[in-house]
Amino acid sequence: MSTHGFDPARLQRINDVIARNYVETDAIPGALTLVWRRGDVVWSGMSGQMDVGKKLAMREDAIFRIYSMTKPVTAVALLMLMEEGKIALDDPVARFIPSFGNLGIFAGGNLGAFLASPNSRPMKVVDLLRHTSGLTYGFLNRTNLDAAYRKLHIAEANSEGGLAGMVADLEKLPLEFTPGEMWNYSVGLDVAGYLVEKISGQRFSDFLRTRILAPLQMHDTDFVVPASKQDRLSTCYYVREGKMALFDDAQNSAYAQPPQLESGGGGLAGTASDYLRFCRMLLNGGELDGVRLLSPKTVGLMTSNHLPGRRTMTEMMPATGAFNESGYAGVGYGLGVAVTEDVAATGLPGTAGEYSWGGAAGTYFFNDPKEELAVVFMTQILFAPDRIKLRRDLRSLVYGAMTESFA
Repeated sequence: MSTHGFDPARLQRINDVIARNYVETDAIPGALTLVWRRGDVVWSGMSGQMDVGKKLAMREDAIFRIYSMTKPVTAVALLMLMEEGKIALDDPVARFIPSFGNLGIFAGGNLGAFLASPNSRPMKVVDLLRHTSGLTYGFLNRTNLDAAYRKLHIAEANSEGGLAGMVADLEKLPLEFTPGEMWNYSVGLDVAGYLVEKISGQRFSDFLRTRILAPLQMHDTDFVVPASKQDRLSTCYYVREGKMALFDDAQNSAYAQPPQLESGGGGLAGTASDYLRFCRMLLNGGELDGVRLLSPKTVGLMTSNHLPGRRTMTEMMPATGAFNESGYAGVGYGLGVAVTEDVAATGLPGTAGEYSWGGAAGTYFFNDPKEELAVVFMTQILFAPDRIKLRRDLRSLVYGAMTESFA
């Protein structure tokens, strides 16, 4: 392995710290980390297990539920259609979903009896991609509107009617706030997936497979894990009473069958090496190994901070707070990715302009274009309390191993 400006002994700290502080304390079942720089994987580390009960060791080709790391893939799909002149970021969403032009703003009440005030500003396509749409997530547990999402199973994989059914349910509900006024994590990227489907004339999964996954040779990434690959599917856990409990395993996995709803916000499973190819495509200005998905200018647009006034997520969150997969101050949001605006405010080493996102089961990636660096981290434990702390340590360890900066 070429080290490309890294100290090999310092890189070894990545595995040492993750194993000692997270795997051996049962905070996570296992981990796989890839660090790529300037054309080569400079570090590949594994620790722990794919399945704790069966004592199956972590393996390089393990398949992980990447959940919200699906969002950047969906954003790329929509931006490909933008480059074809079929949609624009400032288009009202109502151009494609007319009923969305009639959504009011939540003013009280419960499902079936919501009160709503008039909406003074139409939802735009950019709002879906940057989480300023006024939509929400059921798991946020903040408002009566969140509760309605849970009751209607909005954007859940087993939701009848698929993406069209999800949109039909959303048509019945008000928005949390006037689009553009706040940042609130939401099903916006699921609606974006519906737009990809409607505009392209292809099923969403077919568009992703034929236009992104297959061209990039991401052969192990999909909405379903076929029987021939299920022995590679990592078991997923969740935290119950402070301990790991089984959530989903290969033998009884929800990923064994195609979902009824193909979630652009969180439906994909795949390998670390597959996701690294996606990261490398973005770092390389939209092209990898002769396959171009986007122009460099569109990648630059995607990975710029799109929040109004270049504010950060924390500055635009609702007063009661909100969930995000970054967890840091000084971080804005682009189109499907978080973007570092102020390195000092994050309290971590890094570079202005780097972008990242993670998934509910602890997966995470970040790209640093100025350092020509991509990092992919995989584990499988849902909403673990140490998730953000682990990502903090990972970033400190990676940048702490760097001996030469290209920025």
